[in-house]
Amino acid sequence: MKIMVASDIHGSAYYCEWLIENYKKSEAQRLLLLGDILYHGPRNDLPKDYDPKKVAELLNVYKNDIMCIKGNCDSEVDDMVLSFPVTAEYAVLFDGERMIFATHGHRYNIDNIPPMKSGDILLYGHTHVPLCTAKKGVNIMNPGSVSIPKENSPHSYMIIEDGVYSWHDFEGNVYMSVK
Repeated sequence: MKIMVASDIHGSAYYCEWLIENYKKSEAQRLLLLGDILYHGPRNDLPKDYDPKKVAELLNVYKNDIMCIKGNCDSEVDDMVLSFPVTAEYAVLFDGERMIFATHGHRYNIDNIPPMKSGDILLYGHTHVPLCTAKKGVNIMNPGSVSIPKENSPHSYMIIEDGVYSWHDFEGNVYMSVK
């Protein structure tokens, strides 16, 4: 199965439209959102074309494709406008024998790894910075941010397919890949 992974849309209709176009082009079967969907948060500037209602409308079209993790900027009221659940703090997926622990990153992250086996993957957003590293035998990955990238990183998302994890920029170019 091909999965697109994205995080931190923060209510940007402009970047949400871009994400959806890349989702369609990628021919992924699922879109895994790692939180912070509609609200920009008090620490962030407003992203380009901030329009949470439009973001909800854009994503609701793909409600059957979306798996979503709750971020620190997501609230219960978001469930009133989104047609897919945004209540889970994490999801556990499997890629062959490897477990993928997908979360937003404000609780579990590189500094607070949940109980995992060596070789498993901790996948989170929150920092707005792409990451691919290992710590204590656990592979740690972050797709970066769709709308508000930090530390001079690109607007980005990830694709998971056949055990390959690839990071893509705004134009869809792969700028990092691991197996």
